[in-house]
Amino acid sequence: MPPARPEFSPLPRHVAVIMDGNGRWAESKGLPRYKGHEAGARTVREITEECARLGVQRLTLYAFSAENWKRPKREIDFLMKLLKRYLAGEQPTLMKNGIRFAAIGRLHELSADVLGEIEKTKAMTRENPKMTMVLALNYGGRGEIVDAARAFAGDALRRGKVPEVTEEDFAKYLYDPAGAEVDLLIRTGGDHRVSNFLLWEISYSELWFTRAFWPDFGIPQLHEALSDFAKRERRFGGLPER
Repeated sequence: MPPARPEFSPLPRHVAVIMDGNGRWAESKGLPRYKGHEAGARTVREITEECARLGVQRLTLYAFSAENWKRPKREIDFLMKLLKRYLAGEQPTLMKNGIRFAAIGRLHELSADVLGEIEKTKAMTRENPKMTMVLALNYGGRGEIVDAARAFAGDALRRGKVPEVTEEDFAKYLYDPAGAEVDLLIRTGGDHRVSNFLLWEISYSELWFTRAFWPDFGIPQLHEALSDFAKRERRFGGLPER
């Protein structure tokens, strides 16, 4: 009989991941950088399926930041082609696992063919009930807050007055209001910073860092992060109950 799969309690409802280290993984093996991105895409599938199996409700992956446009055009072009290929190839996997797909960021700045594949995948998986997998594309945390403020101000102008606003009201203008609270933020690749990712949403997140490059981040490393999360005491500014 195979060993029982571990259970984690409490399990984070929303996990976010900064998938760092694809290029360095490839370079460490004497491979071109694009091989790292291909390997990283395979890791996305493995981690997404495992999170869905365990019962995580939402998984947000930092796939392409607004700052990534500074990279060489050749690498950007490859990443966009890989994204299209990934979405088309993963549609059967998402359907089989009951995973709903979404994307956040300044998506309107992406090319029409990439946007088309995003919209196709969203429509195909819209009714899937198990977990939502969100790709952050052309995304920046400060930009998201600025865009939310613009949308809020636009609504206020249309109403002719500025209403009293709470944090909960403002969060409705974020790219993904349903994912406005991240429980666990994971970063691979050895750096200890959040790199402009989900700045509003991670205000009370637990942070977990690993030196493993993203292509080497497998189910054992995910389980390690979830086990560590389950041991932490989350007080949200208060005192623990005695």
